[in-house]
Formats: sequence, structure tokens, C-alpha cells
Amino acid sequence: MLKLMREYATGWMIKIILGAIVIVFVFWGVGSFRAQKGGRVALVNGESIVMDEYKEAYNNLVDQSRKRFGNSFNDDMIKMLRIKNQALDQLINQKLLLQETTKLNFRVSDNELADAIGKIEVFQTSGVFDNRLYRNILSRYKLTPEGFEAGQRESMLIEKARSFISGSVKVSDQEAMEWFKWNNALVDIDFVLFEPKRYKDIKPSDEEINTFFDSRKDLYKTDSMIKTRFVHFNPDTYRSRVKITDEEIKEYYEADREEFKKPKTVEARHILIKIDPDAASEVVEKKRAKIFDIMKMVEEGKNFAELAKEYSECPSKNKGGHLGTFKKEAMVKPFADKAFSMKAGEISEPVRTRFGWHIIKVEKVNEESITPLNEAISEIRKKLTDERAKNLAYDESEAVNDASFEGDDLVKVAQTRNLNILTTDFFTRKGPSKGIKNRAKFASAAFNLSLMEISDIQEFEDGYYILQIIEKIPEKIPELKDVKEKVIADLVKKKQDEKASKDASEFLSNLKNEKSISEECEKFDLTLAATGLFKRNDSVPDIGFEQEIAKAAFKLSNEKRLPESVIKGKKGYYIIRLKERKEPDPEGFDKEKADIKKKLLQQKKQKTFNAWLLQIKDKSDISIKEGFLE
Repeated sequence: MLKLMREYATGWMIKIILGAIVIVFVFWGVGSFRAQKGGRVALVNGESIVMDEYKEAYNNLVDQSRKRFGNSFNDDMIKMLRIKNQALDQLINQKLLLQETTKLNFRVSDNELADAIGKIEVFQTSGVFDNRLYRNILSRYKLTPEGFEAGQRESMLIEKARSFISGSVKVSDQEAMEWFKWNNALVDIDFVLFEPKRYKDIKPSDEEINTFFDSRKDLYKTDSMIKTRFVHFNPDTYRSRVKITDEEIKEYYEADREEFKKPKTVEARHILIKIDPDAASEVVEKKRAKIFDIMKMVEEGKNFAELAKEYSECPSKNKGGHLGTFKKEAMVKPFADKAFSMKAGEISEPVRTRFGWHIIKVEKVNEESITPLNEAISEIRKKLTDERAKNLAYDESEAVNDASFEGDDLVKVAQTRNLNILTTDFFTRKGPSKGIKNRAKFASAAFNLSLMEISDIQEFEDGYYILQIIEKIPEKIPELKDVKEKVIADLVKKKQDEKASKDASEFLSNLKNEKSISEECEKFDLTLAATGLFKRNDSVPDIGFEQEIAKAAFKLSNEKRLPESVIKGKKGYYIIRLKERKEPDPEGFDKEKADIKKKLLQQKKQKTFNAWLLQIKDKSDISIKEGFLE
């Protein structure tokens, strides 16, 4: 850490889950964490952004996206999310912000930096600094103390700029009230739905089929196919080479002690009397009386589990209200706060949550504990073995990749290292039909290669791969006779959609001309339905989450009860009509005001900061290497 802390501090613990620090570093890029290598990719007011910086920011974003989207994340999503642009934008913003902090004469002293790092709980064991552990863990992740501290200093400078720019932002009570009204207003609408699939009598002619096919032949192209050979570097095959010492296990345990904490848990039963969030006051009072009647029976000594079976309105009633063992964060706050303050055998007074009234009986309390080293040894050994085996697999894949350039090089190099070369059958972008764990990811990597090109190292769930395309079958437009069934189905679907749209437009036009909605429903053989009251950001009852319908509904008024046009939804075409609009009860504002103002303040601060950053960007001289983002 800082020289000051290295010399005088005596005991610390750091975990590589770097808490809030990592969030800042991943967002802005890590600056001084990187060796400044590689060619320049951009220039910001005379300061370079180099390729190594860009690669790290790009890889961070890819890793975040992969964790978020899982197996669905692929190269197409990288393009859709514009990750290349995002990575460069982050680095440009970071440069601009650091330049501005220099102009504004902001500084982060060594004492400030030491104090900030010292307050991060994940770095603490008994609240003191351990220089050996600090260096050891940074080394494990190929970081240096100097690089880490420089990156943290940069993030703190940026945070100072953010505070300086947005510190004067305020939210008035009037702004909060307007947001409360906007967010909590309710509407109830009538609606009819024209579903395309209701039109069953559509039979296109041969001429229509031919014309339809000719106008969109490209949509019926056969998929291109490729055959690939590959080398799979499976970490499991390298496990036998790994040797883990007792000292390494102990060191890991001491460095990552938080990992072995077992949080406090509670085993409990409950009796629930449900209350709808929008229930009228008389209903609320009736439910309250009921839970207190049950509470009297509990106090009289009646069996809690039997009372739960008889009276509880939770699915757990069939198990006598038994909820099993749970962590505090698994339950809503009022319930959790009460349950975790009780002792085994205690029964609570009625507790109110957003679900209703609860009576809680705690059956068992398991206090927080730490798994002792002797019980954690096998788990640690497996974890370190897995990590080392994966590193060995990667090292070998890197050696093969470095030695392979083109043509038959992959085969030759693999043979000299006694590695198996495997070959797929022909496959489409869906991936090989057998032998590959992640078909989609494999296909995505393979289809980015040209014929006989050798891929970079690809990391999948079961290790590393190097791929090479050895044969290609290009896509082609088929004859109509080969896809006629699909063409007819697509044409029928199109005509159904057109018919539904036309009839819906006619229906709405007739309503605007003061025709009776019931007569129009009868004419089109439709049923008029009502949603009941809903908020603008809610799922629309009996329709689903249809943002366009909700948006149109909240534009309606008593003077204008019909929308301008038909609304297309997931199931078809909707015509809506305002039934009732209800403003929120102002008394509810007082309960929510503090939270609303806090939320709006965060939004306004972010908006103010972004606007300031945009101004800085507009005035700056920024150039990007030609063709870099193409």
C-alpha cells in the first residue's frame, strides 16, 4: 500500500472482490493498473489512449456482459451492445475527467488515499493492515501495490469532480410531488383485441405465392455450413500435474477468510393473513382484527402448526407454516428484522409487511460462524487445483497458438505435443450437433474465421479451444418448391396481420363517429373487456406488459376517451377507451417523500454530471485512429 501504511500498519485482509473500488475501476477503466504498451488508438487533448488500455476496458465489458447474459452472449450481442465503442468512450471520459481534475487543482493526498482504503471492510482483519497478505493477493492477480494505489487515486479524483459538479443539485418538494402524482396515477380502460390468428379463411393464390417469394427470396436462403477441426485444452486433463502444499492452503484460508463465513440463519414458521396493497381501509382493519384473534389462540397455547394449517394464507400452510432455514436477506425487511431478533421457541406479536400480517415462531437460530481450516482444506485444495489446472491448460493453448500460423500448422504442432485433433461434421450457426458443450459459442467463434484460418484461444465453460475451418458450404437461395410450405405460412400470417389491422382501424373510426361500442363488438364478433385500475409502469391487467398501450392509456382524458390510432401489441391490434382516471391520494406522498427525493436527487445529479461531461467533450480535441471502430 502507500509507503506510510507499509511502514506503520500492522495487519490487514484484502479480498479480490474489491467492493466499491472495482465498480469504479470497471466503469472508468483502471488507468495506472496497465502497463502503457501497444499502439495508440485515440488522442484526447494530446494524451494517448493505447491498445493495452483499450483491451483491458474492452475485456472488462465483455466479462460483465457474459455474466449478465450467460450462454446467450455471443459476437452478435457484442456488436449490438456496441462494446467496442463503449470501451473507448469510457477511456475517453476517464482521460477528460482526469484532465479536468488537474485544471480544477484537485488532489488526493497519501493520507486521504490510505484512509479511504482503510475504511473498506473487505480489506480488514481486526481493523488493521497486513502488508504480506496485501502484496500476496495483488501478486496473485498480477497487480502491483503501486498500480493499485494509482488506480484508486484516479477513481477518487474522478469522484471529487463528480461531487463538485453535482454537489449543489437539489430536489424541491414540488418536484417530488409531481413525480409522485405521475408515478402513482391510475387508469382503468376498456379494450378490444383483433388477433390476426382469428382470420382462418385466407387462401393465397399461386400468383400471390410466387410474387411473395420473389419479393423476399433472401429470407429463405439456406444456412451456410462449415466443418471445423479443433484442439480442446480441458483443465481436467491437467489436474494430475498440480501439487498444492499445506502452506498454500493455509495462506489462501487466511487471505480469503470471508469466503468461509457462514451467515446467521433462522428456521421458522409463520401464519400469514394477506392484505392487498391497494385494499380499502375497512378491509385492512378487518384483516388486522383477524390476525389478533389468531394471536389470542396462540397465546392460549394452541398448537402453532395446526393454527397455521387452518388459518394461514401462505402456501406454507400445508407444512404447518414451516418456512425452512433462511438467511436474513431472503425475507422482506420487517419480517427478517423481527425473526432475526428472536430466540428459538419465541413467538412474535403480529408483524406487518407488504404481503399482510404475520405471526412468526422461531424454531432454531444458527449463529454466524467461520468454517475452521481443517474442515475447509478439501474445498480449498479443489479450488486451487481447479485454478492451477485451468492455468496449465491455458499455458499449453497459448504455446500451441503461438506456434500455429496457417494451413497444416495446427495439426503439426498438436501432433508434436501429443494433443488430439478433433473434427466436427458440417454445422450451421447453431453449432455442431454433438461433442461440444457450448454449441452456440463454438459456432460463433468458428463462423468468424475464414477458410483455413486458425482462431485465437477461445475460452468456453469446459476449457480452452483453438479452431480452424477446413471446409465451407455457402448459403444459397432455394427453389420455391423446396420451401413452398413455409412461404405459404408466412404469406398467410402477413395477410392475417393486414386484415386484423384494417378491421381494427375501421372499428376505431366507427367509435370516433359515435357508433355504439357494443354494436361494433357484436358486428366484429368481439368481447369488450376492462383492465381495472393500473399504474403507468405496471403490467396492464389481462393484457400484459405492453408499454405502448400503457403510454396511450395515460394520454386519455374525459374529453378525449379514445386514442389517435390503433395500438399494435404482442397479441394483435388493440382499441382502448378510457373508463376511469384516478389521481393518487396526497396523504400517501408524506410516507414516500423522503425516498422519492432521494431517488430524484440521484437522477438529477447524474444528469447534471453527464451534461457537464458532454460540454467538456464538445470543447475537447479528440481523435480516434482511422478505421479502429469499424
